Amino acid sequence: MSGAGKSTVCSVFADNGFEIIDCDKCAREVTEPCMPSLPELAERLSPELIRPDGTLDRRKTAELIFNDLEKRGQFNKIIYPYITYNIADKLRKSGKYVLLDAPTLFEARLELLCGSIVSVTADIGVCAERITARDNIPRELAEARLRSQHSADFYRERSDVCLENNGTREQLYSAAEKAVRLLKGAK
Repeated sequence: MSGAGKSTVCSVFADNGFEIIDCDKCAREVTEPCMPSLPELAERLSPELIRPDGTLDRRKTAELIFNDLEKRGQFNKIIYPYITYNIADKLRKSGKYVLLDAPTLFEARLELLCGSIVSVTADIGVCAERITARDNIPRELAEARLRSQHSADFYRERSDVCLENNGTREQLYSAAEKAVRLLKGAK
């Protein structure tokens, strides 16, 4: 869930020896100028998504896919194979303990590459407040993003460990450290 605290949890895992693969960064990598995903996005969704300098217009893309379920589905069908290949390549080159920071883990079917699933969830109102402050966007846009995502229950049902982040930062740190110990097999 966006705004739930994934970045904080990732920092705790990194401090405890996990390599972090940022799947949003992987998504940006596959949409850099001259990458094969861009002409496909322009042709199948809209040429307006590509700026004259050859870069993806992320704001126009977000507006298109967060407000139109059909367009979001089309976008995902185009982009996820590129992202999955990029991530799988990074996993092949990684060490023993790896955490995928993957907001769309299930949509991209990346859970098939994972030994354990850790999710971070929070109440919708808390997430919307955090997104609004973090991204400096109107609350309506933050809520549209959240509506385009799965519910907290979806993540709870599919996770080996689910960290609820409605409390303090210290409580989240403590819960994340406990999850690290659990996943590394320590008591």
